Amino acid sequence: MPSAVVSSQGAFTALRFGRLAAMGAVAVLILIAGVWASWSSAQYVMLTKGRESGTIEVAGCAGDTCSGRYTPLSAGSQARERVLIGNTAAVRDGETYTVVMKPGGSEVIRSGPAGVLYSWVPLGGALLLASVVVAGGLGRTRAAWMMAGAGFAVITAAFLTV
Repeated sequence: MPSAVVSSQGAFTALRFGRLAAMGAVAVLILIAGVWASWSSAQYVMLTKGRESGTIEVAGCAGDTCSGRYTPLSAGSQARERVLIGNTAAVRDGETYTVVMKPGGSEVIRSGPAGVLYSWVPLGGALLLASVVVAGGLGRTRAAWMMAGAGFAVITAAFLTV
């Protein structure tokens, strides 16, 4: 076999491996970023043992935050006249929500099934984005469809519970 043919096959194999490695790394980084973004609020909502929990009656919203009165539900929690919650699609003015206090401040995060699902929305988006990379860059369409389906399910479930 001529050396030019062997050399071109080796180059093709190296390029293919490089493409798969690069696209795999991009997909993994997207998923890590999604988990990282989700875990920043999900840890408070999912691991509630020892945390202050209660309700907030949203009194008003300005910019990125809403505020309201905090009424405790857990033992050891104190009532607060004003706590802050993010102004998102999950919060409406005049409504009352169950929340968990973030340690060391006056910020609360919505709890319960809606809070858990809403906190994992960034991972759902990351799954959708990574599915495109997996399908196009890695050629794994079945895995990409499963990732896209899981991401769509998380986002849809959060939308329906909020």
